[in-house]
Amino acid sequence: MFRTRRFAVVGALVLLCGASACVAEPKHDATDPGQGERGTMVSATPVAQLSTEETAAYLAKGNFSTPVLNGVDAYRIDYRTITAAGKPTTASGLVVLPRTDSPRLRTVSFEHGTLVLKSDAPSVNNESRPDQARTIMFAAAGYAAIAPDYLGLGDGQGDHPYTHAPTEVSASADLLIAAKSVAAQQHRELDRDILVTGFSQGGHAAMAFGKALQADEVPGFGLAALAPVSGPYALRDVETPAGLDGRVAPGPAVFYFAYWLTAMNRIYHLYDNPAEAFQEPYAGKIEGLFDGTRNELTIATLLPITPDLLLTPKFVELAKHPTGAVLKAITDSDGTCDWTPRVPVRLYAATADRNVPYANAEHCLQAMHSANVTLHNLGDLDHTNSARVAMPQVLAWFQQQIPVS
Repeated sequence: MFRTRRFAVVGALVLLCGASACVAEPKHDATDPGQGERGTMVSATPVAQLSTEETAAYLAKGNFSTPVLNGVDAYRIDYRTITAAGKPTTASGLVVLPRTDSPRLRTVSFEHGTLVLKSDAPSVNNESRPDQARTIMFAAAGYAAIAPDYLGLGDGQGDHPYTHAPTEVSASADLLIAAKSVAAQQHRELDRDILVTGFSQGGHAAMAFGKALQADEVPGFGLAALAPVSGPYALRDVETPAGLDGRVAPGPAVFYFAYWLTAMNRIYHLYDNPAEAFQEPYAGKIEGLFDGTRNELTIATLLPITPDLLLTPKFVELAKHPTGAVLKAITDSDGTCDWTPRVPVRLYAATADRNVPYANAEHCLQAMHSANVTLHNLGDLDHTNSARVAMPQVLAWFQQQIPVS
């Protein structure tokens, strides 16, 4: 059912032909991130080429009961984007086109949640994580669907800047531009106004991307509707305090602090030596844990059980009262809800979530202060199940807002 191939970027155009579509791969040297403009497609690799029946079987295997109206053609796209410092780099993402006769495609951008293993990214993994299936779910209903891997994940170069709103936006925007080229190879075009959703870290990314789309920061595209799920929108006022006082379960809190601090140190220089931020025996090994070769469970077994055993007193105090570089790092990614949407926005969150407390969504709702924004309470669900329940609801809501033409 699945066929995955890697194509060398040589010669003129290489045609990547699925069961019903061909995508032309431009001539570029994938090892040279400085060549080509942002959003330029470097390579396209078929990931899944499924008939309607095969798509239904694939989604059913993942316990998706959403509508399947057509087959899909999915590609891993390597494309040109920028680092947190604004330098050229490459990233990867998933682009899934529906097998329909429509020349103009309504488009959904799906932003995935926290992951650390590069090969768990949506464009690479189709078994152990649901992100690829969630993206295909939207395409099976007739939408073009894209899912950025973000920087440093999938085929992306370098390390992942975890929960860093500026690069969540740039990676998403540049994949959308690359996807436009993929669609054009099939003589199709993407609708200008994009439907955006995402879960967990992806809720944060979706909110940031929606804000950028409405502000006309993505050439040729705007925002149609936005539906983030269980996102950590209020890093300073909710998520960080909750990680210290127990509202976030200790295990996830330790993981988030470790991941965020090591990632942000590469951008903002929070410390000269890991021992300034982390207690021993963790300081000496912690940065190596987040090199993209280990999954969350493996890393969690190598970390302490509570934040007070991980963080030094200095960084506990900085978490409570951020100043300097720590404050800058938080501030740059903490304003994703500071805008007034002109389109429908539905926030999804669960009251029993011990990873991303419900108060994040309440804080976001208050910050947006708009009649276009509503908060949908998913009830007494944990973090993982909030996505399982919400995503089919998001699809149904998108179908009400922007039906497939």
